[in-house]
Amino acid sequence: MTMKVSVIGTGYVGLVSGTCFAEIGHQVTCIDIDPKKIEMLRAGESPIYEPGLNDLLERNIKANRLHFSTGYDSCSQSDIIFLAVGTPSGDDGSADLSYLDSAAKSVAETLSDDAVVVIKSTVPVGTGARIEKLISENTSKKFHLVNNPEFLKEGSAIEDFMRPDRVIIGSKEDFAAKQMDELYAPLVRQGNPIYHMSNLSAEMTKYAANCFLATKISFINEIANLCDRTGADVEEVRKGISSDIRIGKHFLYPGPGYGGSCFPKDVKALIYTAKEYDTNLHIVQAAEDVNDYQKTIMFNKMNDHFAGDLKGKTFAFWGVAFKANTDDVRETSAIAMARALSKAGAEVRFYDPVASENYQKVMKEYPETEGKLHRVDDMYEVMKDCDGLVTMTEWREFKNPDYKQMQNLLKTHVVFDARNLFDTAKTIEAGFKYYAIGKHIN
Repeated sequence: MTMKVSVIGTGYVGLVSGTCFAEIGHQVTCIDIDPKKIEMLRAGESPIYEPGLNDLLERNIKANRLHFSTGYDSCSQSDIIFLAVGTPSGDDGSADLSYLDSAAKSVAETLSDDAVVVIKSTVPVGTGARIEKLISENTSKKFHLVNNPEFLKEGSAIEDFMRPDRVIIGSKEDFAAKQMDELYAPLVRQGNPIYHMSNLSAEMTKYAANCFLATKISFINEIANLCDRTGADVEEVRKGISSDIRIGKHFLYPGPGYGGSCFPKDVKALIYTAKEYDTNLHIVQAAEDVNDYQKTIMFNKMNDHFAGDLKGKTFAFWGVAFKANTDDVRETSAIAMARALSKAGAEVRFYDPVASENYQKVMKEYPETEGKLHRVDDMYEVMKDCDGLVTMTEWREFKNPDYKQMQNLLKTHVVFDARNLFDTAKTIEAGFKYYAIGKHIN
C-alpha cells in the first residue's frame, strides 16, 4: 500500500531514507529549514556524496514521488512522519536534542489524527517518552510515537537501506507497529527480520550496536600495537581470528582510529547516559580511550623515523575522508594527523577523490594548520618533493600504487601506511622504507 511520508531533516539519514522510501513507491516529502539545500535537492543534486544517491534522486523526482520543502504542510497529509535531524555531541558528551525538540514542536502543529511520528535520529534512552510528551503538549490530535533507529553505513547506505539486515521498531500500540510493517514490507520480502520491541529497547539497541562495533575496531588496534612490538603481523592475526564465526570479519581492520558522524558521538553519548544512571561502561570507555591514542600511532612512527625533527618537512596525504566512498570528514583521523604535523613544524599536501573541499572547510577551525595545508587534485602530483607519503583513507585507487611514479616524485622514499593498503614485500622491494599498523618491519 502506498503511504504518504514526510521526513524532517535532509542530512545523511533523512535524505537516504526519504529517497529510498520513494524508490519503493511511497509518496515522500523531505523537509529542511535550509532553503539553499532544498533548492539544490529540487534540482536533483545531493548535498552529500553517497554512491547511487544522485540517480535515485533524479528518478524519483521525475516520477513525482519525491518532493522537497522548507515548510511542514505535508505533515498534515502524512501517514508517517520521520524525525531525522542531527543529535550532535555537547561538550560533556551528551546528545544535543535541541534540533529534535524544534522539529517535534513543528510537527505537532501540523500533524493529522492517527499519524505515526517516528524518531529516526539516534537518541539517548528515554527520549521517545520525552518527545511524546512534548508533542502532546503542542497538539490535541491523536498520534503514535515510534523509535526506528537506522543502521546505514556511509558508502553503502543505499544497499543497506534497500536490503536491511534487520529493521528495529520500538512502539507501544499495535496500530503503529502495523503501519511500520506496511511501510517496510517491500524491503523485507527476502526474509530479513523486523524486530518489534519497546521504545526504550529500540533506543538502546542503536547505541549498543554502534558501541560494540567501535569496540571491535579499538580491540584490533590494540592487538596491532602489540604486534608491532612482538613481531607478529596483525593482518595474519586478523585472518586467523575472523574465520571464527563467533568473531566475524567485519570491523576488524586496524588503522588510524575510527571517525565519522556516528561512532565518536554515540560512544560519548552512551558513556554519558551511563553516568546519569550512576554506573560506568568500562569497556566502552576503554574503546574511546584506545581510539584517541590510536590517532597518535602513525605520527609517533613518523617522528621516530625523522629522529624527532619534523620541522620543515612536507608530507603527502592519500585520503582525508574518515573512510572510503564518502565525503564525510567528521572526526576523521586526518584532522588529528594534520594538526600534530603542523604543531611539529611540518606541512601537508593532501589528495582525496571527493572529500577535499569538506576537509578544507573543517580545517579552518584549527589555526595551527593555517598556511600549512595544501590541496592537490592529483593522487601522484600531491607527492611532488614531499618527505613521505601517508595513507589516511582506504580508497580503492590507492591500493595498487605506481611505485616508479612515487619514487620519481617523493624527495624521501618512505611510506607511512596508516591503512595497511600496500603489500609489505613489494613496497620494500621497490626501494621504500615502509611503516604500517601492526607490522614489525625490519
